[in-house]
Amino acid sequence: MIELEFLGAAQTVTGSRHLIRTSKATVLLDCGLFQGRRAESFQRNRELPFDGVPIDAVLLSHAHIDHSGALPVLHRRGYRGPVYATPATRDLCAPMLLDAASIQAADARHIERLIERGLADLQAVEPLYGRDDVTGVLDSIVSMPYHRRFPVAPGIACTFLEAGHVLGSALVDLLIEDEGQRTHLLFTGDLGRRHLPILRDPEVPAGVDHLLMESTYGDREHDPVERVTDMLGDVVTRTAERGGKVIIPSFALERAQEIVFALGDLQRRGRLPKLPVYVDSPLTVKLTDVFKLHPECYDEETARLLQGADSPFEFDGLRYVSDVEDSKAIDAEPGPSIVISASGMCEGGRILHHLQAHAGDPRNTVVIVGFQAQHTLGRRIVERRPQVRIFGLMRDLAAEVVVLNGFSAHADQPGLLAFAGEVGRKGHLREIILVHGEPDAQSALAEQLRSRGICQEVLAPAMGERHRLA
Repeated sequence: MIELEFLGAAQTVTGSRHLIRTSKATVLLDCGLFQGRRAESFQRNRELPFDGVPIDAVLLSHAHIDHSGALPVLHRRGYRGPVYATPATRDLCAPMLLDAASIQAADARHIERLIERGLADLQAVEPLYGRDDVTGVLDSIVSMPYHRRFPVAPGIACTFLEAGHVLGSALVDLLIEDEGQRTHLLFTGDLGRRHLPILRDPEVPAGVDHLLMESTYGDREHDPVERVTDMLGDVVTRTAERGGKVIIPSFALERAQEIVFALGDLQRRGRLPKLPVYVDSPLTVKLTDVFKLHPECYDEETARLLQGADSPFEFDGLRYVSDVEDSKAIDAEPGPSIVISASGMCEGGRILHHLQAHAGDPRNTVVIVGFQAQHTLGRRIVERRPQVRIFGLMRDLAAEVVVLNGFSAHADQPGLLAFAGEVGRKGHLREIILVHGEPDAQSALAEQLRSRGICQEVLAPAMGERHRLA
């Protein structure tokens, strides 16, 4: 028996968690945090759906919190087995998970103060985990390089391949054998785009039977990166001309570095107005340092830049901010500026303070550069609601809102179709299982996969569903 159970990122885009079960082993693919409504997120993340299940190993596709962020919860529940990841993912998990623990503690304290002052209709929250839980997880992570096959559990062997999504991201390529049955399963994690700056393109293995594929942008096509960079320059120019600030909520891992790369390119081409640019995220500062340690993940262009005098992560006017007082001073500073801050879906971190200060001013612009899950503050901003809730209080959203999905590190519909088609041509693909996508995106992608003859068996399992790999 070889079976998959879907316990997260099933008909939604957050909380990636999938169990592989055989008669001899149970292996968890990713262990991410669910993001959405506060109460629902708290319950889903504290009560893991596989509590009590004896897990032999965890395979981590990459360090994004919706894929790695519940690992400390798993440790807190008693798991002491290995967590396999690429070296870059292991190095990124240290600051990412410690930052997540710190943000949970800070948000809990802030909400408690608001409740005590009678300023917010909220319930007190307790952090999901603390520093000790994070360090316990880090002790469990086993770094495995790309292209080296290794045993995971009885009957299960894995090879990490380049996914092209974020630094260290991996396609999880699995050979599984149980009770005389053999199968080849490929889990994409989050699949990257081809020809993006900084990272190498995704790889395509041969001989895959079952493709477990993300579908975040299964119903749309991204603008070319070059065009989106110019659009960002236009947004900055018109906002600066009216004396406003550009606020960019950004995922600290990869997206922030891509935005910095794009702004540097605009400056080199004379397209960026002279104004201060702040990367206000201690986590982004740490992650950018990790980037410099892993040239094995870069494409040729970025590797050449790093070897030369021009770092792709530095330019005139750019300042990385870690200190809390310096962060507060940004909002008090008069005149135009660009502020890049985490979190990417506006669900925590310093971006909330910047939005609280600037979302109500029509001179300002909020630039959304990544996917926003349902029920997040970022999604409500994308929907341009007249008011949004920040720290429990309703605030006017009068700032201009611009969505630039072309910066996404996720493959779009053409990219997903091309990848699946190439997997099919290099193997004997029996079925495609769609995860990490909302129902509309999955339906559109499934229709295209079937109509183009890439694969007729396309599934989009619901939360808790089990599926046997034939």
